[in-house]
Amino acid sequence: MSSSTVHHELKIKRVCSRKRSRDSLRNPLAPAMKRGTSTDEQCFPRQEGGTEEKDRPIATTELKFTECYSDNEDLFGDYDSIVGDSSFLAKMDDMELKMKGPCTSERDPAFEEQTGVKKQPEHPEPDFTALKTAKDQCNEDLSDSTSISSLRDQLFEDLPSSQLAFQQEVVKRAGQDQRCAVSTPVLKIRERCVTPERNKRRQAEDPVLSSRRSMTEQLKRAMAGNATASSSLMSRTRFQKEAVVTKEISIAAHAMESISNEMDLGPFFGLPSKVKDLILRLRGIQDLYEWQKTCLTLDSVKQRRNLIYSLPTSGGKTLVAEILILKELLCRKKDALLVLPYISLVQEKVRGLAAFGLELGFLVEEYAGSKGRFPPVKRRTKKSLYIATIEKGHSLVNSLVETGRLDSIGLLVVDELHMLGEGHRGAVLEMALAKVLYISKSTQIIGMSATLSNVEDLKEFLKADNYTNDFRPVQLTEYVKLKDSIYEIDPTEEQCFRLSRPLNFKYSSSMQKVDPDHIIALVTEVIPAHSCLVFCPTKKNCENVALMICKYLKKEYMLHREGEKVALLEELRAGGNGSLCPVLRKTVPYGLAYHHSGLTGDERRLVEEAYMAGTLCLLTCTSTLAAGINLPARRVILRRRTSSWHKSWCPHQWRSVYSNLMHDDGKGIQSLILSVIGLSITKTAEEIGEFMSASLLGVQEPCIALEKSLRDITQDSVHFLIQKGLVSASSTHPGNGTVLTITKLGRATYKGSIDLTYSDILYKDLSKGLECLMLNSFLHLVYLVTPYDMVSQCKPDWMIYFRQFSTLSAVEQKMSATVGVPESFVARKAAGQSVKRAVDTVVVNRLYLAMVLFSLLKETDLWSVSDRFQLPRGFIQNLLNSASAFSSCVLHFTEELEEFWAYKALLTELTRRLTYCVQPELIPLMEVAGVLESRAKQLYSSGYKTLAHLANADPHMLVQTMQNLSSRQANQIVASAKMLLTEKAESLQEEANDLLAFPPDLPSL
Repeated sequence: MSSSTVHHELKIKRVCSRKRSRDSLRNPLAPAMKRGTSTDEQCFPRQEGGTEEKDRPIATTELKFTECYSDNEDLFGDYDSIVGDSSFLAKMDDMELKMKGPCTSERDPAFEEQTGVKKQPEHPEPDFTALKTAKDQCNEDLSDSTSISSLRDQLFEDLPSSQLAFQQEVVKRAGQDQRCAVSTPVLKIRERCVTPERNKRRQAEDPVLSSRRSMTEQLKRAMAGNATASSSLMSRTRFQKEAVVTKEISIAAHAMESISNEMDLGPFFGLPSKVKDLILRLRGIQDLYEWQKTCLTLDSVKQRRNLIYSLPTSGGKTLVAEILILKELLCRKKDALLVLPYISLVQEKVRGLAAFGLELGFLVEEYAGSKGRFPPVKRRTKKSLYIATIEKGHSLVNSLVETGRLDSIGLLVVDELHMLGEGHRGAVLEMALAKVLYISKSTQIIGMSATLSNVEDLKEFLKADNYTNDFRPVQLTEYVKLKDSIYEIDPTEEQCFRLSRPLNFKYSSSMQKVDPDHIIALVTEVIPAHSCLVFCPTKKNCENVALMICKYLKKEYMLHREGEKVALLEELRAGGNGSLCPVLRKTVPYGLAYHHSGLTGDERRLVEEAYMAGTLCLLTCTSTLAAGINLPARRVILRRRTSSWHKSWCPHQWRSVYSNLMHDDGKGIQSLILSVIGLSITKTAEEIGEFMSASLLGVQEPCIALEKSLRDITQDSVHFLIQKGLVSASSTHPGNGTVLTITKLGRATYKGSIDLTYSDILYKDLSKGLECLMLNSFLHLVYLVTPYDMVSQCKPDWMIYFRQFSTLSAVEQKMSATVGVPESFVARKAAGQSVKRAVDTVVVNRLYLAMVLFSLLKETDLWSVSDRFQLPRGFIQNLLNSASAFSSCVLHFTEELEEFWAYKALLTELTRRLTYCVQPELIPLMEVAGVLESRAKQLYSSGYKTLAHLANADPHMLVQTMQNLSSRQANQIVASAKMLLTEKAESLQEEANDLLAFPPDLPSL
C-alpha cells in the first residue's frame, strides 16, 4: 500500500464518551487528537508531480482563538483508545515496513529503488517530511517520522510566536547537538540515529510488534510531553494578552518599515533609480559633479539643518536644489516651495519640472503674476511643489501662516539668495524668511547663491550651515584690454596685470572712430564657431553695438546656419502679428541679436532659444540676461567693469548682502510689523522687538550705520502704523504691555500686498469709484488697477495724449473728468498753453497708462499699440504684467473690506483678461506655462482648442503639424498641459471631498 493510500484511508476516531464533545474547539494549542474534526473531513491523495502547500486540504483547518482549554483540564485522556484500534496500528505497521530505510541526507538511488520514494531537494513533494532541518544530522527511523508527520504538519504552519519561543527554549535546554530535534507544541519526538548494530538487534525481534510497541510508546511520550509543556501557557487570559502583544509588535514593525521606506526610497541619494533615469532622459545629465555629490551627502542635508551653498555662476547649483526638493516630496511626503527672482524663470522652471511631476506623482503649481490661489488647495493625496516669485512666495507664506498650515511646507528653497540685498524685493524676501524661521521649526531652508563675502551674517540669520566651492564647469580667466594690448589678471601675483598678447586685428581710421574699444576684433576671434556675449550699459547701446558689428562683418557670416536664421525671422514675425523689429531684421542674418527689457517676452524667449541652439552666435545684452539665466559663452565682454552684474561673471568677485528693511525710508520694516501683527505672530511691542532682533537687520545692526537703534526704529514704525489707521493699540494689561491689533484697512493692506505708501490712496480711489463707477466701459476699472509705481516711468507725449483722448467716447471722457483729467486740460497741454487750474500730475500720467492698457485690451495687438503711443513694446508688456499683478492685489484688498463687495466680480474678470490679453478663445491655451500668444494662435488654428486637447496631444504630431516647434518644446508644452489639467482636476476633487465630508462640529444630543 502506498503512502498516499494510507493517508487517504487514515481516520482518527474517539471511542470514549466520558468527556463532552469538543468538535467546535479547534484551538491550535490543543493536542492534535483533541481538536474538533468533522465526520466528512479527510486527507486527500497527493497529486503526481507534487502539490502546492496551499492546495492541501489537510492544511486548511480553521483556527479559532475564542475558546481555550483550562490549565487543569485533562489533555491526555482518551488517546489510550488508539492502542485498541487494530486497523489503525495495522496500517501503521504496513507503512513502516514500506518506508523503512537508512537515514541519509544525500540522494541514494538504491534507497529510492527499494522504497519507491524519490527525494527532490529543489522541488520537494508534499510528503510531510519537510520538517527535517539539517542535512548532516540523522533522523529517527523513516517509518516513525513518516507515520506521525501528517499529525504535526498541519499545526506547525500557523504556529503562534509564543509557542515558537517555547519550542526554541526547549531545544536550547536539551542541548543535544548530535540529534535531530524536530518538535512542536503538539508533538515532541525523540529521534535516534540508525546504526547497523541497531538494525541487527531490531531484525531479531518481531517487526510488527516492535513497530506497534514503538509507535504506541512514542505517541504516548509525545502527548505526555505536550501536555506538560503547554499546561502552563494555556490560560485564556494569558493567551489573549499574548495575542494582543503579538499584534502590537506586528503593527510596530510595519510602522518602522513604513518610516524606513519614506526616508530612503532608493540608491540615488535616497531617491528611486527612476529619478536618475528621468534626469538623464529629460536633462541629458549622466552623472553629477563631485561637489554636487559632496553637497547632497552633507550632515546638514541628512539631519535636515538649514543650509547655504554658494558657487560661481553655472556651477550646477539648481540641480542640487531640485534633488533635495524631490526628496522632500517623495520621501518625507511634504510640500516644497521654490522661490525664484523673475516671472520668466518661474515659467521656465514650471515647464522643466512638469514632466518630473507627471512621472513621479506630484503637482507643480505656478505662483507668478496673477496666478496662484491663497491659501493653496489642501491636498489629501498628492504633494505640491509651489514655484513662486519673491512677492508671490511672501503672499503664499502669509496665507499658510493665517490658516495654520505653514508646517505643511517641508522645504523652502531660495534661488539667488543674494537678492536679499536688492532694494524693495530684498526686503520682501527677508520678510518671508523671517516669518518661516520664527514660526515653523520643521521647515528646512536651503539658500543658493553666487559667492558671498559676508556669509556669516546670513548663517546667523538663517541658523544655517554653509558649503562653498569654487567649481566651474569651464574655468574662467579674466583679462583687461588697454589700447591694443590684452593683459591677464592674476590676483595671486604682486603685479596682478600680466601682458598676455597684443590685439591682432587691422583697423582702418574709419573703423577706429566707430569702434574705439576694438569690440569687432574681440568678437571675431570666437564667432561664428563659438558663442559670445557683450554686456552693454544701456538698452540703446545694445542695439547700436549689434548694428555696428554687423556693418563690418564679412558676407560669409550670413551663410552659417542660414536656413535656421530664416526660420527664426519667420517666428519673430509671427510673434509680432506680421511686424518685425528693424534691428533684428538686419542683425539676425549675421547670427547676432540684442537682448534687453525692450523686447517682448516672446521675442526674448525666441532669441534665448536660438542662442542656446547655436543659431545665434552673439548677443549684445544688458544685465537682465545675467539674472538667473544660464547661457553658454566662450567669451564674455564687459564694456563697463564697475557694473554690479560683473560680479556674476568674474571669478574673483564676491557679493556683500545687507538687509533692505530700511530701504525707502523704512517701508520694509513697517510692512513687516504690520503683517506680523495681522497674522497674530506678535501682539505687543516687546514681542515685535524680539521678532525684529531675529531678522537679518537685527543680526547686522552692529555693522549697519543706523541713525537710531533697532528698538527705536521699531517703536517709530509702530507709531506710524497707528497714525495711518492700520493698527490700533488697546488698553495696557499688567505684565503684557500695550496690545496691538490690526484694523480692517491694515488687514486688507497686508493681504493685498499693497505698498503702505499707496494703501490710503487706493482706498480713496476705490471709495470714489463706488459713487460714479462707469460700467459700460473697462476704462474706469483699468484706471483703478493701473500700478502707482509705474507712473514715474512714463512721461506722456501731449499730442499723442490729446489724439488718443479724442478717440474716447463721451462716457469715457466724462469718467476722465471725474478722476481729475478734463478734456480742456489735455487740449491746453497739447497746444502748449499754460494751465491755470492745478491738476495732479500723478493722476494725469496714471490715466495715460490706463489708456494704453485700455487700447491693448481692445486690440490685443502689442505692436500696433506700441506704434500708436510711441512706447517701447517691452515697456508696454511690462506695464501689462504689472497691471495684472496689481489687479490681483487690489482684488484681495477689496475682499477684506465689506464696502467694496461690488468690486469682487468685476475685478476677477478684469484680472483674467489683463493676465493674458488675448482673444477669449485663446485663454485656455495661454494658461499653459510657456505658451504665449503666437504659439496659442498656432495651436488653435491646428485644432488644439482646449486644455484637454493639448494635454492629450501627441508631441510628435505637434512637431509635424506646427512650424518651428522642436521636439523638446513640444514635450514641455504637453507635459505642462497635463500637469495643469491634473492640478485642476485634483482641486475639484478636493472641493468635492470637503463638501461631502461629515462635519466634525455637527450638533448631537
